[in-house]
Amino acid sequence: MGANLFTNYGEAVAMLLFVIGFGNLMLQRNLIKKIIGLNIMDTAVYLFLAEKGYISGRVAPIIVDGVQDVGAYINPVPSGLVLTGIVVSVSVSALMLSLTIRLYQRYHTLDLDEISLRLKREGL
Repeated sequence: MGANLFTNYGEAVAMLLFVIGFGNLMLQRNLIKKIIGLNIMDTAVYLFLAEKGYISGRVAPIIVDGVQDVGAYINPVPSGLVLTGIVVSVSVSALMLSLTIRLYQRYHTLDLDEISLRLKREGL
């Protein structure tokens, strides 16, 4: 077990980051801290995908010097997924932050429990 942990330390770090982000998302009441937790979880998923896509001794799939052997290159799909995920994550974070600003302007608090109580009082 210990030898596998040291050879797969990238995956272990990704899982640890995911647990930290998930715990932050579940336990915090502040909306900004929840957004930070979600971003930590996103980063953990990207790290995991990057770790799974990397193969030691291989290079990016750009043909140089006439080498066309598939065994010389890494799989480009995980890298493309990470890049796409980062773009989506930035967009989602911007949307969440803008909605958080609107909630703060209306309720003057970032505490999710307090906002829920005020919504119930308003009858929404």
